[in-house]
Amino acid sequence: METTYKKKTVFIAACAGMLLFGITLITLGSVTVDLTARFSLDAKNSGTIFSILPIGILIGSFLFGPICDKYGYKPILSFAALCMFQGFQGIAFTQNLAVLYIAVFLFGFGGGIINTGTNALVSDISENNKGANLSILGVFFGLGAIGMPLLIGLFKPIASSFSIVSGVGVITLLVYIFYLSIAFPKEKVNTTEVPQSDWKRLLSPLLLLISMVLFFQSSLEAIINNWTTTFLIEEHGMQASDALYALSLHMAGMIVMRVLLGSVMRSWKLNSIMWLSLGLIFMGILTMQVLTTTWGLFGSLIISGAGLAAGFPAMLGLVGEKYSAISGKAFSLAFGIALIGNILINYLMGYIIQNYGILSLLTVCYIETALMALFFTLTMKQKNK
Repeated sequence: METTYKKKTVFIAACAGMLLFGITLITLGSVTVDLTARFSLDAKNSGTIFSILPIGILIGSFLFGPICDKYGYKPILSFAALCMFQGFQGIAFTQNLAVLYIAVFLFGFGGGIINTGTNALVSDISENNKGANLSILGVFFGLGAIGMPLLIGLFKPIASSFSIVSGVGVITLLVYIFYLSIAFPKEKVNTTEVPQSDWKRLLSPLLLLISMVLFFQSSLEAIINNWTTTFLIEEHGMQASDALYALSLHMAGMIVMRVLLGSVMRSWKLNSIMWLSLGLIFMGILTMQVLTTTWGLFGSLIISGAGLAAGFPAMLGLVGEKYSAISGKAFSLAFGIALIGNILINYLMGYIIQNYGILSLLTVCYIETALMALFFTLTMKQKNK
């Protein structure tokens, strides 16, 4: 790969994009009450809005790879940042429900491209320690996810949540301008069609096994984020404010672990990192099942957050190592399959809890952890062939 760009500048650009993606995922939840008041939303309309976001992210994730490998990073990432800017402003200012749907789609579509693209970008510019560098990138996702609710809470006395969303949108526009002004790695292919050899590599057993690890990683993250507060409130009688605080500690555990993965654990082998992570996930679920005190449950969420920290950066590091010549398409496939898992298991979780109760959350978490371990074992066997 011809190096005509500054690695530090490109890494900063990737981190800025990932920060915005973290904000993207949490923004709708942060302004749900205000959106409901503005549009008099019923449950059906609210469900539609929350369904459009992951669909947009999924489409953006799949489209990124072929476009990036053909035209390079700059056009697609700049376009994605512009889509996110339009999404932020649409959510902030529109009074029309149809326009809101379009804004949410653009929001998710741009976010999906940014998420997949920044991970592929960091992998491409990292000659060594791809997983460690992707862990540092993942820290910025966590900061964005935690930062948006804090911003709204901090400025709520002096500004509406929609004004804050618009302000973040302006920052996204600045990121768009930044992307236009810097050099990125060049494109990798010179034709619009994917060569037959590329399809064979994309459909290789190793990449599909890695993607299945991420299928269960992504869905496990989602059900913990979406259902843990309900579990803590209904099963342990925790106050809603304490349950939300516990979820924030879960994200904090993930952030701290990713900092460690990118620094003191930088030289650890993939096998050691993943088995430690799977052990921490299991321990987090077990302690959430057996402990009853508030502080004990706080600790269990910190442990599970730390356990979930490594999955994406570690496995994506392997994707970048094995598929560097088609990294855009390979990352798109891996993220696409992961997002399908997120959407499917989330949907099934609602049905399971409705029919079997909130305690079934722990059972599903155990099953998902076991399946992650199974597919990781198969991945390592395939890798070592």
